[in-house]
Amino acid sequence: MPNIGTVLREEIVRLSRRESRSQVDATKKATTQHRRQIAELKRQVAELERQVTLLVRKLLAPPPAAAAAAIRPRFVAKGVRSQRKRLGLSATDYGNLLGVSAQSIYNWEHELASPRDEQLTKLAALRGIGKREAAARLKQLRSGKDAVKRKTGRTRSSARPGN
Repeated sequence: MPNIGTVLREEIVRLSRRESRSQVDATKKATTQHRRQIAELKRQVAELERQVTLLVRKLLAPPPAAAAAAIRPRFVAKGVRSQRKRLGLSATDYGNLLGVSAQSIYNWEHELASPRDEQLTKLAALRGIGKREAAARLKQLRSGKDAVKRKTGRTRSSARPGN
């Protein structure tokens, strides 16, 4: 016959295991849920960090238009002369297209002077046009000047004081 002390001890161990298992199971479930939540939060943090780095790159990178504007067009005196000849324009007409004097065109072509930045951009814009478009632009410029003369009733020479 088993000893009553042994039976009592075995029953106490069994009951304590059952009680501790019920308490530990609830803790295990909570721990599992917390681990899932932590993993999800880590994924969210990683995604947000990726988005922040992309936004910072976009913010720090110069805009494409600014990068293109930062590049200064090249100026070659022979190029100005050959373009003017290709368009079949006199220095005066070419200067009118660019908004400068014929003397400036002469100085550029003979490397006595070089155009300013705003004039360089105008020169670069004229590179792609042909004879017909150049003639059309000149005609438009002349008609605009004629309209101004008609409104004011003065020519350039009579508009200057002392003439």
